[in-house]
Amino acid sequence: MGLPQHQVVMTTEEFIAWEDQQPDKHEFVAGEVFAMGGARRVHVAVTLNIATKLKDHLRSGPCRAFVADMKVEVKTASAVFYPDVLVTCHPDDLKADLAMQHPKVIIEVLSESTAAYDRGDKFAAYRQLKSLQEYALIDPDARRVEVFRRIDSGDWLLMTSESDQGLILKSLDFAADLDTVFEDT
Repeated sequence: MGLPQHQVVMTTEEFIAWEDQQPDKHEFVAGEVFAMGGARRVHVAVTLNIATKLKDHLRSGPCRAFVADMKVEVKTASAVFYPDVLVTCHPDDLKADLAMQHPKVIIEVLSESTAAYDRGDKFAAYRQLKSLQEYALIDPDARRVEVFRRIDSGDWLLMTSESDQGLILKSLDFAADLDTVFEDT
């Protein structure tokens, strides 16, 4: 997450309308606006690899994959984020123009500056989404994949993959080996 912008407190709805008119991307948490920085080449390559494989996998089904320019609104946390990749199957999301509210899967590609936030406060907000089944963290520097999976009790189970097993998203019956995830990096 970037540095906080000037202190303008606004509602989530006001933020979404305001942000749609801005030349740069911003995230929003509890009334605060945060400017987002650019991504490194490896970050973009990993995001594209995963999104491409997911798009192919989901073709002709009820779910769709979206990349970095689609917002996710977490109403209960008064937050709006730009995940690197998200998958939604919810009919309202598939008609939404600016922000999704019912993602099934969210994937964040880690960078040194965002890793702690993606694992901590951002994941705490995402966990409030009742629709979210899996949250994946991809570390291109360590070539590591971590998937947090919601289990029947509502708790989250961490699945790590440092072998060639790669990215496995059970809620989508999806798998991509590490060579595919980290291709061109």
